[in-house]
Amino acid sequence: MEARAFDFIKKKPVKFAAGGATTLVALWGIKKAIHIISSRGAKRKETGAGNGNEELTESNPRTKGSDKKSPAVNKEFIKELIELLRVLIPGFWSRENAILTAHTVSLIIRTFLSIYVAKLDGKIVKTIVQKDAIKFLRMLALWVGIAIPATFVNSLIRYLESRLGLALRTRLVDHAYKLYFSNQTYYRVSNLDGRLANVDQCLTDDITTFTQSISHLYSHLTKPFLDVALMSYTLTTLATSRGASSKLPTILAASVIVITFRLLRSLSPKFGKLVAEEAKRKGYLRYVHSRVIANAEEIAFYGGKKTEENLLRRSFSSLASQMEIIFRKRLWYIMLEQFLMKYVWSASGLVMVAFPILTTQNAIKRDGSLMDEDADGGVSERTQSFTTARNLLVSAADAIERIISSYKEITELAGYTARVSQMFRVFKEVSEAHYVRNTVHQSKPKHGHFKHKDKIIDTAEPRGTVISNESSSITLQDVPVVTPTGDIIVSRLSLEIKHGTHLLISGPNGCGKSSMFRIMSGLWPVYSGTLSRPRDASLFYIPQKPYLTIGTLRDQVIYPDTVDEMEAKGITDRDLQDILDIVDLNSIVIREGGWDTISDWHDVLSGGEKQRMGMSRLFYHKPQYALLDECTSAVSIDVEGKIYQTAKDQGITLLTITHRPSLWKFHTHLLQFDGEGGWTLEQLDTEKRMNMNEEKHQLETQLAGVPQMHRRLKELCSLLGEDSQLLHVESIPNLSELELSTESD
Repeated sequence: MEARAFDFIKKKPVKFAAGGATTLVALWGIKKAIHIISSRGAKRKETGAGNGNEELTESNPRTKGSDKKSPAVNKEFIKELIELLRVLIPGFWSRENAILTAHTVSLIIRTFLSIYVAKLDGKIVKTIVQKDAIKFLRMLALWVGIAIPATFVNSLIRYLESRLGLALRTRLVDHAYKLYFSNQTYYRVSNLDGRLANVDQCLTDDITTFTQSISHLYSHLTKPFLDVALMSYTLTTLATSRGASSKLPTILAASVIVITFRLLRSLSPKFGKLVAEEAKRKGYLRYVHSRVIANAEEIAFYGGKKTEENLLRRSFSSLASQMEIIFRKRLWYIMLEQFLMKYVWSASGLVMVAFPILTTQNAIKRDGSLMDEDADGGVSERTQSFTTARNLLVSAADAIERIISSYKEITELAGYTARVSQMFRVFKEVSEAHYVRNTVHQSKPKHGHFKHKDKIIDTAEPRGTVISNESSSITLQDVPVVTPTGDIIVSRLSLEIKHGTHLLISGPNGCGKSSMFRIMSGLWPVYSGTLSRPRDASLFYIPQKPYLTIGTLRDQVIYPDTVDEMEAKGITDRDLQDILDIVDLNSIVIREGGWDTISDWHDVLSGGEKQRMGMSRLFYHKPQYALLDECTSAVSIDVEGKIYQTAKDQGITLLTITHRPSLWKFHTHLLQFDGEGGWTLEQLDTEKRMNMNEEKHQLETQLAGVPQMHRRLKELCSLLGEDSQLLHVESIPNLSELELSTESD
């Protein structure tokens, strides 16, 4: 069958060449047709999106902003990769470099073993042709013996590749965590910056995929380059020793390789952009899942399963459609790749192996004698040379195939590199208080003059001053209260809070009470003016919903300290028990089984117990200032009063946001926001304020019955056929409004 095929090629080379060219043109045409169809489908989807059928995905430009540049193998990729490699391998004596060196040595050993096995195969074939059974058995035993170290080296290469990937991932994760937890980056990147939508995806999947791709590519590129170099040298030496010329095979090999590379590169899809988009959509799907888990109770109360299910299905459908695009692109690309590298290269390899044998006259053996003078006419020597050369050529061709096909993996690596580099870049910029967030711009404050309900256009670079002083006072001088989206809640706030000035903060929702706490704590930037405050340890913030960490009961009280830090302060479990007595949680230690009990405390403790556990941290850390944001709303009034009085007795200055009149008596000053950008600071007269509050409740009670009395008066007048002056709305000011408000209540 093969002989007939070769005869056909010899007799009709023109038809054969024409058939090959037609096949290539057909493949190219099919690929173009698929590309055109896919492009039209994408345009239809974009048109549909513009008509309101917009997909809710992270990559949607309508929701997240347009992409800047598509990841590609270019100078930017090389620059980013070098910067990451400096992090991955910090020095010559690093652990990662040691594993890399061991991996490289194993790859070199494997290449030399491949060359030795190829030569050994040729010798075995020669003994078969010569019908020398003893030599055959000896060579076969040697071949089996060499298989033991060869298989070990193969296994060692896989092992070191996995170890290298894990070592690189460990190094990169350590570097990422240092950046993530420095200067409150973990808070700022999600609340003040809008460039990273799913930080958890970047810190887990993106780093893992990037490091695995790096270690895999190093293994699959280093060995092929070694194989090509050493095997080409061996083939050239083999041909020269037989008196044959290696010029034509070398030219043929170089031509085929260059043509293949240029074809594949010109027709290769943008896999870097495609996999980067796939990673984004995976991250968004995970984000939607996490929202359902975090808000499961609220969704169940509202009966919102259908809405959440539709959102999940749309997110998954978006991911699936992106994966289908990648699969279709790979289908035609791999088909072309296999055709060129498997069949075209195999045919070229046969020509390269056969040419020196067919064209060499009076071939010389190593001992200087002619092959034709052998008893078998040189058949065994030629068979040995052919087998050795063919094995070496197949290995070299396989290596070149891996090098060229790895271009697709390199483009994918470009996508992973771009995402990881962007993550580190955002972490560093956010840590330096440089923020980027998409906002709807309405007006621009001029010359630092901030107005209520204005928007700041440039939220990237706050120009305020923050001073950590050694004194025990908090001072805000012309500081605007600005949200992360640029909304100006309070145009200018100036006040000084000295140690011992217990400040009560009141006002309607959204007026800037909690926002002021965030600015004082350093969570939000100061866009103008000056903030002077004590060091961070002097301020302790307790929110309405306290955070409960993973760990023991002891860890809940001492958070964020560790047990070692607690012991270094000289605090014992007995001291912690006294703290729990203050917040009326003394029975919880026995109830839960001791201080070392580990539970899901978020579910174990009730709402009031959670708030009291949060207040217990106040007495453990004993800061100068306590920023209390509705932190006892679920605590009984008597326990609440005991907690506040103990805090004052221990010298802790209270800054409290609350709506409970029972807490007024624990404060000396009142900061009141009006919700329109205005504020007042005055001394708090608790008795006067309590009397005003009591009078307010009395008036509300009396006025609550006026609408019912008015309706009854109308009924009586109708029955009696008489009129009353009080029925006229004008005679009772704002009666209609009062009635409407009473009905709505």
